[in-house]
Amino acid sequence: MRNAAEPALETRTLDELVIDDEASFGHVALYADLKEIVRSDAYLFRVLPATSAGRWDRALLLNLTFWASGEGGDVLVDDHIAADVVAHVAWHHLAARALTVPSPPGTAPRATAEALFLGEAIASAFDVYLVGRLLGHSPRSTFLRTQVSAMAETAAAAGLAATGFEKLLERISGDPERSFEELRQLLFDATGALLGCATAGEALAALTRLDGHAFASLLHRHELSNWVLYARAYARPASDPDQAVRDLDRVLRNEDDALAWLVKEWVEPAAARRLSVKAPTDSVVTIQDADGIRRR
Repeated sequence: MRNAAEPALETRTLDELVIDDEASFGHVALYADLKEIVRSDAYLFRVLPATSAGRWDRALLLNLTFWASGEGGDVLVDDHIAADVVAHVAWHHLAARALTVPSPPGTAPRATAEALFLGEAIASAFDVYLVGRLLGHSPRSTFLRTQVSAMAETAAAAGLAATGFEKLLERISGDPERSFEELRQLLFDATGALLGCATAGEALAALTRLDGHAFASLLHRHELSNWVLYARAYARPASDPDQAVRDLDRVLRNEDDALAWLVKEWVEPAAARRLSVKAPTDSVVTIQDADGIRRR
């Protein structure tokens, strides 16, 4: 039991938070749908108490160590949240709903390692989709500035020349949906391979086999070590493969537009459930994208 004198994490719904950089995502209608799912489901975020005010280092440790604990959303430093984090949380929320395997009565739900990896791969790969959508549209975006800078640093460390990184950005902006799926596959394959490694040598060999992938230079932009160690500590025993997750992964690989499939199968049903309990006049606002396509 927690000592009454110990500081406790506070909770906030999305309506109680300030969303930073949201104007940069105004032309991305899918962001609006994801945000509304988080808001309407009254998803709870955790906020550091006043005794830890401003402690980004502490929030980072908590997020990296307890990122799928089921205790709530990301730990925030204060009452501000970045717009891209809202989307990231929404994908985790949808993945948990779709992929969590029922547990025995009286026990807390525990995802399989493959379900954890697939959910994180989808949420993380969506960042690349957002980069592709914002390039050329939102030059003042904080998200775009920080993401591209971090991506460039990671790619350079992986040996990708500046000209190669520029071509990679062109690839992402030219087809954000395909870039999402390519990175999702890479992240899922990499974490699955690393989970089965017992030594550093085996892990090195597993990573080396992925070096020819189009997004290999961005692989270490993601906290793969944390994903694998968390899965080893908290996931359900890996005695049997998660066939449902493997089937879903195969479906996404075979789709011409995997993101569109996820929107149809995950996002739209969640939106439909939300609309079914609202008054007919309280509907999702239609936003026109910069490309002239109207999407909900």
